[in-house]
Amino acid sequence: MGKIKVMSIFGTRPEAIKMAPVVKALEKDQSIESIVCVTAQHREMLDQVLKLFDIKPHYDLNIMKAGQTLSEITSRALMGLEQVMKEVEPHMVLVHGDTTTTFVGSLAAFYQQVKVGHVEAGLRSHNIYSPYPEEMNRTLTGKLSHLHFCPTKGNRENLLNEGINDEKIAITGNTVIDALLQVVKKDYKFSNEQLNHIDYENKKVILLTAHRRENLGAPMENIFYAMKDIIQNNKDVEIVFPVHLNPKVRNLAYEILGNIERIHLIEPLDYEPFANLMAKAYLILTDSGGIQEEAPSLGKPVLVLRTETERPEAVKAGTVKMAGVEKDEIFSLTHTLINDEKAYKRMANAINPYGDGKTSERIVENIKSFFVTKK
Repeated sequence: MGKIKVMSIFGTRPEAIKMAPVVKALEKDQSIESIVCVTAQHREMLDQVLKLFDIKPHYDLNIMKAGQTLSEITSRALMGLEQVMKEVEPHMVLVHGDTTTTFVGSLAAFYQQVKVGHVEAGLRSHNIYSPYPEEMNRTLTGKLSHLHFCPTKGNRENLLNEGINDEKIAITGNTVIDALLQVVKKDYKFSNEQLNHIDYENKKVILLTAHRRENLGAPMENIFYAMKDIIQNNKDVEIVFPVHLNPKVRNLAYEILGNIERIHLIEPLDYEPFANLMAKAYLILTDSGGIQEEAPSLGKPVLVLRTETERPEAVKAGTVKMAGVEKDEIFSLTHTLINDEKAYKRMANAINPYGDGKTSERIVENIKSFFVTKK
């Protein structure tokens, strides 16, 4: 059949971070023709990662519009991907994770009868509205995929319970570890001087991220008021919060946390400085999914500001704890990790279940084996 034509599709910053090592591994293999198509579901944040990893897309749908709805993203991406697939005629499409681009990419491939490989498959929260719309995007993609690249054994079990054939499943680890290990540097200097002037050695620096749709409103207020209380009760703590661009997040953050000493509200960071900020932080509080996988590789405990997680392996391993979205519980768990050295070390020294930095190589080998078997 000649070279295996593999088209990688992604559209957001988190997808690009996790797909970048896969794209690079595909490019190195002489038996594969690698094609990259981005939807640009996110634009500026996506471009930052493409530049960092030196990836030049062959196709860019550039679908992002201000105030876009899920329906608009879905329809624009589906129409654009249909045309690209007709032109490229790939043997396999690779999608990643749980975004709208992920689901639409797999659906477009199904309509063109193209095989689908799902990177980071099998994660489940078992609540279709949390995370929303990601849980359903991921589940539907699983139904359309021919190869499922699972980070962990638990992800594999989820797929088996849904009737997926075990022969289609490979446990590979998570590509985010591959990406992370490439960008974290011991003596990293930030372009943001405010970050360079923080005393990471003698202060306990909390890195906070909060942006999820389901946390907007009262849950977000609870998170911010808990952080305010932490600062008031712990003189050796500083908080760094790269504030999401969503006006609902920004307005509330500056209302509650603005102008408080030792709380640094900064603009969102590119991936490289953010990864290095994680490495320098003492503790991380987040409602993000990917950070639950990344931070443990750096020995950083994570408190998850959500009521469910599709990454229970980290909780089981002890690298992550669920803090929920109630003010008192968030404060209590954070305060304990700041002041109880034994509790902190139990989390910091726990083994990360998400891989060894060689996930992308395993994915490429599985793709090649799939097509050899199909001959």
